Amino acid sequence: MGAFTYDARADAWWWSDEVYRLHGFEPHEVVPTTALVLAHKHPDDRDGARRVLEEATVGDRPFGSVHRIMDATGRARVVALVGRRRPGAPEAASVLEGYFLDLTDEVAERSRSEANRDIAASAAHRAHIEQAKGIVAFAYGIDPESAFGVLRAASNNGNVPIRDLAAHVVERVTTFRGDPYRVCEYLAEAAGLPLPR
Repeated sequence: MGAFTYDARADAWWWSDEVYRLHGFEPHEVVPTTALVLAHKHPDDRDGARRVLEEATVGDRPFGSVHRIMDATGRARVVALVGRRRPGAPEAASVLEGYFLDLTDEVAERSRSEANRDIAASAAHRAHIEQAKGIVAFAYGIDPESAFGVLRAASNNGNVPIRDLAAHVVERVTTFRGDPYRVCEYLAEAAGLPLPR
């Protein structure tokens, strides 16, 4: 986190050492300007960041923005910009004060956690689907690809997600006591599929 001050009338910025480093510079290596600040914004976030600054200079409410930047070394970062117009400053001499916060590591960690959770959930669903394919292939006397077609048709006919249908087949098969015909009866009942001959 680093502090900044922005004098809108003079287009003059003061950055703490941390803000220079956040942008990939050594302290006081460059003269911070609005053009420099905006040049480091991700192109998709640049207009939004410009609007936040413009609106902040004429309002008394605190402001905040989360956007992506590319620092001087080419590293992408996610930053939050928060602050407010200096209390008591006339609008004609708007001075903003606030902080840049580097959220890059927190965003990356959250993305990793969500990806890991999604992958684990997908693997669990895939395991049920593969097991259900085997059960249906055995019950109907068909190959695994055709068994998946049976599951897909049952999913569509019953308006049930295939992952849920597969989980039900796997769960229910234990109650069928090894009778494959009962799997066929279940699918026929649950999704209107024909019983095998």
